[in-house]
Amino acid sequence: MRGREWARPVRPVRREVRSATPDLEEGRPPLLFVPGYGHGAWAFAEHWLGHAASRGFPAYAVSLRGHGDSEPAPEASLRAYVHDVVQVAAGLPRQAVLVGHGAGALVVAHALARYPARAAVLVAPVLGGWGTFGAALRRNPAGTLPAVFGGRLRLSRGQLFSRELPEGEARRYVSALGRASRRAQWHLLSAPDPEPAVGDPPVLVLGSPDDRVVPASALTRAARRYGSAPLLFPGMGHDLMLDARWREPVDALLDWLEKEPAAR
Repeated sequence: MRGREWARPVRPVRREVRSATPDLEEGRPPLLFVPGYGHGAWAFAEHWLGHAASRGFPAYAVSLRGHGDSEPAPEASLRAYVHDVVQVAAGLPRQAVLVGHGAGALVVAHALARYPARAAVLVAPVLGGWGTFGAALRRNPAGTLPAVFGGRLRLSRGQLFSRELPEGEARRYVSALGRASRRAQWHLLSAPDPEPAVGDPPVLVLGSPDDRVVPASALTRAARRYGSAPLLFPGMGHDLMLDARWREPVDALLDWLEKEPAAR
């Protein structure tokens, strides 16, 4: 335990965790899905949890504090979000695979320094920094600039989804979005780089070259950080787990876990 964490522990909160488990237990590692800022566990419960369970993987999704049906936390920090993930992962029956989407990938990257994950998957990762802010400001100035001054980061239907997704579904998902705390939003710009992962687990990066939140160059940089190349799904939006062709990335994720020796 780090000295700061001992001296200033993170306040405990009630956390929402949704799950789907296989009909037949095959001993496969559990998956813990971590949604991005503004999203809750519902974003993975819509499709990916049940699909992972149908392929034999116990699947769980946590709503970070202040998101979904977890306890409100208007002043939560990135450190508190990391604490949520580590605590939930530690309570799972076996060593887990951490799967983070968007800014949830940044949370996972920091959690890997505190939890010995079997493997990790970063989906359309938003790993922070001023370069991330500049790209967001160019693509979505009206939705991004207020977040710098404590307002809500607003993402549009066109950024999150492809045109293939029916309009009614897209509106339903956008209306379900919440917001991260002001501190956590600011930490996207100011947080230090993640510390090295415990045990050097394999890390897969998934994304779309047509993502209007995360540029393709950022996906490449994220994958290079972990010694690999990104696996890309053209024609999809930022929310790969909710878009019309949601099966393609989750099947690729599960195929990778089945083939990756260290993740078994």
